[in-house]
Amino acid sequence: MAFFEPDKFFSRISHVDIERDLLACGLTHALLDIDNTILTRDTRELPRDVGVWLARARDAGVTFCLVSNSTQSDTMGPLSERLGIPLVMRSMKPLPQGYLRGMRVLGGTSKDTVMIGDQMITDVVGAHLVGMKAYMVAPLAEKELPHTALFRWMERVMLGEQKPEPVTPATQQMLEDVAAERVG
Repeated sequence: MAFFEPDKFFSRISHVDIERDLLACGLTHALLDIDNTILTRDTRELPRDVGVWLARARDAGVTFCLVSNSTQSDTMGPLSERLGIPLVMRSMKPLPQGYLRGMRVLGGTSKDTVMIGDQMITDVVGAHLVGMKAYMVAPLAEKELPHTALFRWMERVMLGEQKPEPVTPATQQMLEDVAAERVG
């Protein structure tokens, strides 16, 4: 079961504390899933808190690579360019090849790289296959592809009573700052 269990579980990517959950763990590189991890599947938008989190993590020295099973270069390519984050498409997660390519792009190793994604079967299992940590986040939107709905049911069973990590004070302050910027 540990092979399927995320190393940490969060409500959303912006709840990952950059200092505590990344840098203090020696994680200076992150492979990021796209759909329902940094982009909502239903609206295809990058939530403001996610954009702010990416910028703050980058400022702290974390490098990113998008890793996607998608073959849609017309949508994924522009996203990669807009965010300034390299992209590995057609990664065939959970097979190791996409993870290994992403680590090569970043100059990372399985010891200093983490996979962050919203699916246990693709993101968590694939990361563990190559010996890296896997942080799972709850999906940003409930709209799912039909095959993903079956996996979600399996995830709920396997996660059981596991709850997302509590938000740290530093992360809570960042979220409040983002909310205040929206209002003001």
